[in-house]
Amino acid sequence: MTNLRLHATFPLQLAVLGSAVLILLPLGYVTGLAMSADLAVWQRLWATRIPELLTNTVALAGTVAVLTLLLGVSTAWVVTRFDFHGRRLWEAALVLPLAMPTYVLAYVYNYLLGFGGPVEHLWQALVGPQARIFSPQSFWGATLVMALDTFPFVYLLTRSALLSLNVSFEEVARTCGASRMRTMLCVTLPLLRPSIVAGTALVILYVVSDFGAVSLLRYQTLTYAVFQQMTGRSDNTAASILSILLVVLALVFLLTERWFRHKSRFHQTTGRYRAPLRIECGWIKTAAFTAYLSAILGAAFGIPFYLLVQWSLSPEALAILDARFVGFVWNSAFLSALSATAGVLIGLPLAYLASRKPTWLNQGCLQAAYAGYVLPGPVAALAVLVLCLKLMPFVYGTVVVLIVAYVLHYLPAGLQSLEPALQQITPNLEEAARTLGLGVQSTWRRVTLPLIRNGFIAAWVLMFLQTMKELPATLLLRPVGFDTLAIRVWLEASEEYYQLAAPSALLIVLVGLPALALLLSRDWRAA
Repeated sequence: MTNLRLHATFPLQLAVLGSAVLILLPLGYVTGLAMSADLAVWQRLWATRIPELLTNTVALAGTVAVLTLLLGVSTAWVVTRFDFHGRRLWEAALVLPLAMPTYVLAYVYNYLLGFGGPVEHLWQALVGPQARIFSPQSFWGATLVMALDTFPFVYLLTRSALLSLNVSFEEVARTCGASRMRTMLCVTLPLLRPSIVAGTALVILYVVSDFGAVSLLRYQTLTYAVFQQMTGRSDNTAASILSILLVVLALVFLLTERWFRHKSRFHQTTGRYRAPLRIECGWIKTAAFTAYLSAILGAAFGIPFYLLVQWSLSPEALAILDARFVGFVWNSAFLSALSATAGVLIGLPLAYLASRKPTWLNQGCLQAAYAGYVLPGPVAALAVLVLCLKLMPFVYGTVVVLIVAYVLHYLPAGLQSLEPALQQITPNLEEAARTLGLGVQSTWRRVTLPLIRNGFIAAWVLMFLQTMKELPATLLLRPVGFDTLAIRVWLEASEEYYQLAAPSALLIVLVGLPALALLLSRDWRAA
């Protein structure tokens, strides 16, 4: 049996090692390019760009994290601890901003808050003709857009933690004389801290790696600077130096989150678990909660979605719905489907061997696959670009380069679904199938794959959705004349052709909605 098992896993082992090399080689090459750069290049960047870029990036990530913390925790608290008319609807609707890419939200708010926009007209009518509001192309504009788009990360994790919280701890505190406020501050929030920190870390990593919003809002961050160095100056060396700094910054945030999570390890008994009772609300509280949630969801999804629909029905937008637009749709769908398929085929053996044979080699290969967590789109594009130009120049300018960059960047998203699905299946089922005479391939086809079907589908859908929205890598690596929906949104929005960008943006959002519903359905049924 042991020889059979070794014989069966040997091809998977080779596939896993090959995948790890494919993932780490581009990153290693970029690191080598940065470390081998002339000292004068480092000094020039430190003297001119790096301090400003680091300050802007850290300030944006920190401010957005604070705002999403307030929005995410407060909305999760309202829908889990209070019972009011429409609560179930709000509970599901608060995840809708996840279907709205940041660059779509950015170009909508560029129109709403920009010079001569409707918000400024309204403000001048109320205050005076000379009054001005803050420009969306600023720190506060980027902060507003990023916070509205990312607060569902904190909301989802906090909501899940609140639903699984044992209310007995709070009741004991109240019995001992603690007020509701003191109970919340001293008991509830400390128990929620691991989930809140995890959600906030996702927000920070998302903000640090974002390109679409900061590029449209002209806010200088490390990610935007990497893109500018590659396109404006064609300086891959300077871009690689900034990329390494960006990766280090993301790693610092990630390790800090892991440290906080380790310091916040709690265990609650489940034998006498009781879910919290929701407080019945009268019409005053119902109206207040409805107004609060309406304001947040309207700003994050409702108003942008309405404008996209309105612009898409304009004569200018309808005029571009021709064969070229169908080509953009096909390019996006084709690339996303290929990348998602390649991602799950690469991720499946990685997750399988790490769960069934957790050796240091298999675990190391799996962790290498998670390197995409700290690789923003421009960095992944740069890594693939310099490697291809050096070793495989014949594939440059083809969709193969794009697929490699997509898989490198979004493989962790697929592994997050594949790994838990495999860990929930006991190996005894596979051993029993082999004992009954099934071969390795038959066991995989008839036992393992049917059991992990939901995780497999979720991984594919998540990678497909992320690739549909991807922007910087496509901008840098696409073949000449090859446009996707995301590219069209960015190109038209950059020139403030809002109506022309709307059909592509609306289609991206509509594709994201069923994918989002699929990914959240199990969590909602369990709750």
